[in-house]
Amino acid sequence: MAEKRPQNLANHVRFDPPFHFFVFPVLVASWIVSVVFCALHPSFWSFWLIVFAAAVAVAGFKIRTYAIKLQDRVIRLEERLRLAGLLPDAMRPQIARLTEDQLIGLRFAADEEAPALVEQALAGNFARKEIKQAIKTWRPDYWRV
Repeated sequence: MAEKRPQNLANHVRFDPPFHFFVFPVLVASWIVSVVFCALHPSFWSFWLIVFAAAVAVAGFKIRTYAIKLQDRVIRLEERLRLAGLLPDAMRPQIARLTEDQLIGLRFAADEEAPALVEQALAGNFARKEIKQAIKTWRPDYWRV
């Protein structure tokens, strides 16, 4: 198995080649072809092909969105559990104040720097991007969708 490259802010975004480089382009191209076909050969069925191609494209995007939303829910739970073990007793009640966006950003922080980042996030109302930029020791997540 190939060695996994270290993750950081610059390279942590992940593409899913079958979706991003096959499914997505085919869905877009199919919709464009159906519009051109309808313009050249107007009929109920050619119009229906546009509607059908649009419905398939929307379904493809919604399916992807559902997977990402589910992943975000799991990350939220995982980070709350992790922070409950990392934060001092006095800070544990503050976990509930963290937003979903902040929890998702904190998942990349190493255990040692997570408590300080939680304090910064709550004090400065940091969003996901600012939290990720503040991380010094990146904790990779190779299981993302």
